[in-house]
Amino acid sequence: MTPPARPTPATTLLITLSLLSILSLATAYRPWPPTTHPNATDLALGASKKFEGSSDFVHLRYHMGPVLTNNITVHVIWYGTWQKPQKKIIREFISSISAPTRRRRSTVAGWWKTVQLYTDQTGSNISRSVRLGREKNDRFYSHGKSLTRMSIQSVIKSAVTARTDPLPVNPKSGLYLLLTSDDVYVQDFCGQVCGFHYFTFPSIVGYTLPYAWVGNSARLCPGVCAYPFAVPEYMPRMKPARSPNGDAGVDGMVSVIAHEIAELASNPLANAWYAGQDPSFPVEIADLCEGIYGTGGGGSYTGQMLEGPDGATYNMNGIRRRYLVQWVWNHVVNYCTGPNALDQ
Repeated sequence: MTPPARPTPATTLLITLSLLSILSLATAYRPWPPTTHPNATDLALGASKKFEGSSDFVHLRYHMGPVLTNNITVHVIWYGTWQKPQKKIIREFISSISAPTRRRRSTVAGWWKTVQLYTDQTGSNISRSVRLGREKNDRFYSHGKSLTRMSIQSVIKSAVTARTDPLPVNPKSGLYLLLTSDDVYVQDFCGQVCGFHYFTFPSIVGYTLPYAWVGNSARLCPGVCAYPFAVPEYMPRMKPARSPNGDAGVDGMVSVIAHEIAELASNPLANAWYAGQDPSFPVEIADLCEGIYGTGGGGSYTGQMLEGPDGATYNMNGIRRRYLVQWVWNHVVNYCTGPNALDQ
């Protein structure tokens, strides 16, 4: 067989620029309060979209693409320096998504039931089963301490093509979760996003794989990405809430991780469930409930949350831990729902 011709430098440059422009549109998330200025979602749907009963302003539609109906496996890439207790908080959250509820009220598994309501064109629901898969440690910062959206895909490529213990490749049911430590900066981190999701390009990774990135904001911007466990500088009179697991940065990450996993399950290739006319700027099932953690939430109010005997703020129970996780949009009733709702 004649080997394929090598692309010219000009062709390579055009491909790279095209991919960068697409990646810049990858769906992103940051908890409330993001800034004092409205974001694209606010402008598209109006301020009322932040209230749990904003059905008149939301037109979430199914666009015929796939959702994750097979059993979901989350493969984690730990990029940078991570402590064992930090990893344990996140591992136990992922494992709690499909854990038996045992009649406990307000559970992570109960939160996932709303995500399960979404179906594909055959009527098949998103899988109930979400489990923790293989993990890869990149403790030596293989691509440096400042990552672009493009280099994030390169990190994933390194993880799935490693000579020793590569992550398995499973485009149909595998999710690839890249978590960066608190000394790593990612393009647009803190200023615009706390996490985002998209899918990898075969030209970079070799496969089309749904993935998400979430960063630990403890050093760089806890008031932006770990709210309400830290508060922005422009809110000096507000007291931060006590985090349920004693690590404000990681406890803040958990809600962003939940946000991205829910949207990856319901819109893995950016052509399934979202609101808005432009698939390049989708408003997805967790975007619609940004900053809402309990009944009455909306605007700058998080809603009614729970408080433990130790004073920690949370709204869901995991297998052994407590977590604060934002609600997601329920398209059946047309408002944001969560397992700690007062009418549950």
